[in-house]
Amino acid sequence: MHATVPLRAPQIFASVLACLGAMATSLASSLTQDSNDDVQLRHDGLHGYIGSHAKSAPEEYRYGAGFHAAVWSLIDEPIGGFQIGLPSAWILPEHADNDTEPLCPPGTIARDNWPERGPTYGSVFQTMEGGLGYWAGNRFHYGSPKFSMNATPDCYNTEVATPGWPFFRSTRPLPDDRLGIAQLSNRLLLPPDGLPFSGRPMGEYLGYAYLALPLTEPATHPQPTGTNSWTLFLDAENFKGPVAYYLPETWSKIAHDYPFDEGRGLDARLSAGAVAGSMEINTVPQLASQVADGSVYSRIPQLQFPVDENGRTHLVRDVTLFSNRSLYEAILTWRRGGEMPSGICAPETVFKPQIGTHDITYRQQDRLIEGINQIARPTVFEGNIFGLQWPPMPGSDLARFPTCFHFSDGICTVVDPGELSERTKLMEAEFPLPNPRPAAYDALPLEGSWAEPGPVGPIQQVRLLDGSLVSYAWYRFIDQPVFQQYDWSVEKRARLQALIDSIHLHWPIDRQYLPEVTGGSLARFDPGLLVVPPAGLEHGYVPIVVRQEAVVQDPVRLESAER
Repeated sequence: MHATVPLRAPQIFASVLACLGAMATSLASSLTQDSNDDVQLRHDGLHGYIGSHAKSAPEEYRYGAGFHAAVWSLIDEPIGGFQIGLPSAWILPEHADNDTEPLCPPGTIARDNWPERGPTYGSVFQTMEGGLGYWAGNRFHYGSPKFSMNATPDCYNTEVATPGWPFFRSTRPLPDDRLGIAQLSNRLLLPPDGLPFSGRPMGEYLGYAYLALPLTEPATHPQPTGTNSWTLFLDAENFKGPVAYYLPETWSKIAHDYPFDEGRGLDARLSAGAVAGSMEINTVPQLASQVADGSVYSRIPQLQFPVDENGRTHLVRDVTLFSNRSLYEAILTWRRGGEMPSGICAPETVFKPQIGTHDITYRQQDRLIEGINQIARPTVFEGNIFGLQWPPMPGSDLARFPTCFHFSDGICTVVDPGELSERTKLMEAEFPLPNPRPAAYDALPLEGSWAEPGPVGPIQQVRLLDGSLVSYAWYRFIDQPVFQQYDWSVEKRARLQALIDSIHLHWPIDRQYLPEVTGGSLARFDPGLLVVPPAGLEHGYVPIVVRQEAVVQDPVRLESAER
């Protein structure tokens, strides 16, 4: 999400949608009957952006951005081929000095396929777009959303989501020279399918922010590289603090063979401006049926939103922008021999911009849907909280999004479910379930950067609430796979290792690093994600996930998910 307009492109997910299209064709043939009640499955049932934007902010507050986002089960049961983000971030590097030259080199996905993003391709050059949501590529489904720190450093040629894997689609890890995230926390696992939550969240908040920190000095080899280590901080009930960061080289390597990009990546540039949380509705299954008069009825899965007694859904609160005084300067001073900082971002070092919103353009099969904004109106509530205003519904803690639609004369309108029951078999048809036997994410047997220098001690395992079994190994921080692609000096490695040793020793996971949530309560991560370093590895070592596999055939239901 950009400072003023959400800037996601459906083409970004071209490979996912191609797979979904093939699946839809297969399933549609099994659903279709030779009658006026033909039922077909599509995956363009709903698209739009439930968006907010932060208004202007002083230039000094470009060193980080974050907010508290609501966490809840958008759907009751897992559905195959379903992708909707809960309120999430969209951070781009600042490029006000360039409005003509392409940032994306020839041969990149963005440059070769998305001419509408020209001439600069700035909106698809580099992004940090991770957050909460459901992704079509998720393999382990349990009903609630997950959290993933997704980023694209090179015009969508590479997607980086964890210390080992891209966005869900690949069984094997990224190639060694495409790894981009360093695990920083020695207490929280980062599985490739995303971080699940405990229980059944119903509007509790997860706070998260990306902060630019100077963990290393600028470099000239293998290409000019700046100092910004964009670090993810989380604020949950059972975990607080830094989790992982993108190496500056992750952003600068696009300039290796394209000198125009030197100094223009997120390694050297700050964020493009104020950001706030938005929901991207991307891939939603749709059951459709054409009736005798030629018009079409359709149904999508039931989407649900938590509401209070006044019909208000609170989606995003506490949007915060960070200055160099928040943590950047303190880290720099510490690294150069000064006092170690607490890691806390003091209130006087941050800025909380005013939030705005707008009506949403909802589409189904590229056709505008009329009437939804009147049912769920985007609103900025008192306290600078972004959300949706529904008609008051006393006695209910859930608002339900329209599910049934009618296409006629080029117009798509919301209709009552009873109309579908009378004229079609859509209410009886079922949406596809996720694959009950998904392939594992697997880095075993360890080779290349995963094996040399390699982990210490045996591989350990933990079962998560999403029905997966996660295998992980303990690596000395500087020996984890992402660093092995770089020819760093012994001195540089030792300085960074010592810095992380101190963070592990002195920054506990119950300290309030980010500004505290101003209302409501915090969500809890799956306790299985929280680990304790073995004896002798209490600081300076990190748990790196090497495999995630299914251990149950059916999706885990939330009723039995609470530990």
